[in-house]
Amino acid sequence: MHAPLDRWMRRLLRFAGTFNLLAGLAMMVLYHEGFRLFGIEKPQFLMPIQLTGALVMLFGVGYHRVASRPLENYDLLLLGFLSKFCGSLLGIYYVVFGPLPWFFLAFLFFADIIYLPPFWLILRRIASVRRQRQAVGA
Repeated sequence: MHAPLDRWMRRLLRFAGTFNLLAGLAMMVLYHEGFRLFGIEKPQFLMPIQLTGALVMLFGVGYHRVASRPLENYDLLLLGFLSKFCGSLLGIYYVVFGPLPWFFLAFLFFADIIYLPPFWLILRRIASVRRQRQAVGA
């Protein structure tokens, strides 16, 4: 029977969790630098940006929980994967058709897109181990 996660999987989840905690904090506190960096006018109402930062931080907590207890927290990783997938599509849309500059794609790649293949592999591993354990317990 497989161990729930390989060492590289746990390390990646820890890295992603810490990255999300720091990125979310930056979105909540340093939002004006982000708008300046991407050349976008800062909106009058900042709560949606700060709320997004809070959600990014929560995903960071979730990735750390998956690293610690992968079988019990599979759904948190699934939500994170779907969030990164949908966020990547939305970001690409706003680069191609909206106000974001092309260099935003580099940011998007390192913040979201790069995680999609390994998160998919981790999701498959956890699902496989869960099925194996259910079959043994049945």
